[in-house]
Amino acid sequence: MAESLTIYFDGSWPLCRREISLYRRHPDADQLRWVDVSAGESLGADLSCQAAMARFHVRDGSGRLYSGAAGFSLLWRALPGWRCLGWLSAWPPMSWLFEAAYRLFLPLRPPLQRMARRFWPEGET
Repeated sequence: MAESLTIYFDGSWPLCRREISLYRRHPDADQLRWVDVSAGESLGADLSCQAAMARFHVRDGSGRLYSGAAGFSLLWRALPGWRCLGWLSAWPPMSWLFEAAYRLFLPLRPPLQRMARRFWPEGET
């Protein structure tokens, strides 16, 4: 499963860069395809840059797109050491709670981004 996942992330956001760098240091992370949506790479017909910048997305090997908490759940299940959290977050009603928490976080993202830019220069991860 892991080798067929494409992870779309917003590399222009310091906190996102830091979180993704945590996952990318995992020994199995080289089996995943990492796409920084802020770099202008093609994302596919069903994912616009605007949508990808607004929410976290993961595409599985069959081309199905997952976003928000479901995307994180898929990513976590692909990485040993994170799998328990991945399976827990995929199980209803926990999946609903994880998605609700993710949606509550989204409006906080812009002010957190502004704050993070003060502490972490653009090139630092």
